[in-house]
Amino acid sequence: MNDNFKCIYKILKTLETAMDYTDYDFSAISHEALEISKERWTGYLEMMNDSGLIKGLIIKEYAGGDKLVHISGMKITLKGLEFLSENTIMQRMYKAAKGIKDVIG
Repeated sequence: MNDNFKCIYKILKTLETAMDYTDYDFSAISHEALEISKERWTGYLEMMNDSGLIKGLIIKEYAGGDKLVHISGMKITLKGLEFLSENTIMQRMYKAAKGIKDVIG
């Protein structure tokens, strides 16, 4: 499976879990936690926001090209939930990968 979609799936799955909490620690979906560049991570978030999978993302772009990303108000949308539901192959791979990670540590 493409690593791009693994990261997107993990972000959406984390946002789905966050629905059960008033406060949620989003460190699990930081670019460091996902082991991707900040630029790629920002790109994923922008694409998901533009396609309606998430909302509440705030990106401030500065003159030098730097971007400041605020995800604390980010939420999954109905379209994002539908994406998770329709991608059962991704769900199976995510669970298998998580199970392997839990076993390996």
